[in-house]
Amino acid sequence: GRLSELVRSRHVEKEYYAQVDGLVTEEALAQLRQGVDISIQGQPYRTGPCQARQLASAPVLAPRARPVRDDRHGPTTWLSLTLTEGKFRQVRKMTAAVGLPTLRLVRVRIGSQLLGDLPPGGVREVPGLADTAG
Repeated sequence: GRLSELVRSRHVEKEYYAQVDGLVTEEALAQLRQGVDISIQGQPYRTGPCQARQLASAPVLAPRARPVRDDRHGPTTWLSLTLTEGKFRQVRKMTAAVGLPTLRLVRVRIGSQLLGDLPPGGVREVPGLADTAG
């Protein structure tokens, strides 16, 4: 309903950890922070500014059923991206736009709520989220 729309819209921060193909440069991070040009439903779209940083090490996450890939395919890097908008596949399109295709993507925070050990597809009531959303 309305709360779901507020969370997807520009009103609530969403933080993601993205494992990307390749080594991240400061230039790529700067481009992500300023906003990049992507396509949404076939139309050009300029993303808003976001917070982007390289993680010092791989985050501790639940294992995948199938590994993303192994070390024979070259290096990967983990990023933290915090957005206040939520377009379809936006994070994946943003990293691809700076030459870093996303291999794995995990949402770790909505507003001030860390998702922690919430399983994929899991649901948890979050007191005060409606207040956070405005």
